[in-house]
Amino acid sequence: MTSSPHASLRLKYDDFLISSVVSHHDAASATLAPRRWRSRLAILAAALMLAACQAETAPAPKSERPVQVQRIAFETGATAREFVGVVRARYETDLGFRVAGKIVTRVVNVGDRVRVGDVIARLDASDIQLQVESAEAELAAATSNLSQAASDLQRYATLKSRGYAAIADFDRKQAANDEAEGRLTRARRALDLARNQLAYAELKSDADGVVTATLAEPGQVVAIGQAVARLAHRGEKEAVVSLPETWLGEAREAKATVRLWSDRDRKFQARLRELSPQADQATRTFAARFTILEADDSVAFGMTATVTLERERETPVARVPLAAVLNRGTGPTVYVVDDSGALALRQVTVASFTGDSALVTGGVNNGDRIVTLGVQTLEAGLRVRTIEAR
Repeated sequence: MTSSPHASLRLKYDDFLISSVVSHHDAASATLAPRRWRSRLAILAAALMLAACQAETAPAPKSERPVQVQRIAFETGATAREFVGVVRARYETDLGFRVAGKIVTRVVNVGDRVRVGDVIARLDASDIQLQVESAEAELAAATSNLSQAASDLQRYATLKSRGYAAIADFDRKQAANDEAEGRLTRARRALDLARNQLAYAELKSDADGVVTATLAEPGQVVAIGQAVARLAHRGEKEAVVSLPETWLGEAREAKATVRLWSDRDRKFQARLRELSPQADQATRTFAARFTILEADDSVAFGMTATVTLERERETPVARVPLAAVLNRGTGPTVYVVDDSGALALRQVTVASFTGDSALVTGGVNNGDRIVTLGVQTLEAGLRVRTIEAR
């Protein structure tokens, strides 16, 4: 049987005391030398240190882990979700020339307000002016030709009535007169077309609005219909946002309000006008356009707008932080602290997620304490010390 370090130390200490007493009563030497006493004291100190190093220390009790908790509180009423977008005009068109040519001047810039008939840009109209002059000359020739044909037809009609002209000759004069009338009609239409082309050399606004983009510069040769400027029509203004697929059904029935980033305290009522039937391939969201009711001039195009959708909840929900929800492949769960201070893993039912929280409808009870931080590092059954979240 092996002795413990404490027992060995005790035996060494007893031997030392016995040897000291015997030496003290030694008749040969009544008093020990100072050097001998210092040596024995050094031996005793070394023995005590060796025993302390070899002694086994008992493990310290494991302290409880502190965790931040929040109490579950179910509530009813309306739930709201915010979506950020931009203000756009309901009608926004690209303006382009109806004839091809080289731009010599652009009158407007981005942000300019225009009215119906205001000039946006002009083309070099030299070639078109030549076409107009050619059409005018053709019209003059056609008019002269018709006058000559009509005179011939009248003379042959007189000769025919007197029996001096053949019927075939009269018919030829009648056909020549008809052809001259047709030529005159064609000349008039050609002149009208040439004049229209000359008018199209000036690009004019067809509505009141604001120029939101310029897409061509002076000196650039443009084709027919190529966009030169983009015009946002004055009138209805809309907030364009992207909705996730979980809000497609609710967006049609929810109450919508719009707030501007430049004036957060002011709200505008809105209504859903258009919802895209197909999701964006990159973001997997659906474009929605909400008409801003009673929008005034303070609502400028391109402003940042926040659309708030409110809907009534049918069942009570509890709002918990996203950091409290843990999903390890079996569905959303949370850690609940029981009365004894131990953790229990609970399966919960999540109705929807917001930007910073999850809306829980089942799996926990009102008043339960759930862990809100560091749930990935916890285990069921672990004893914890709770700290209420602020």
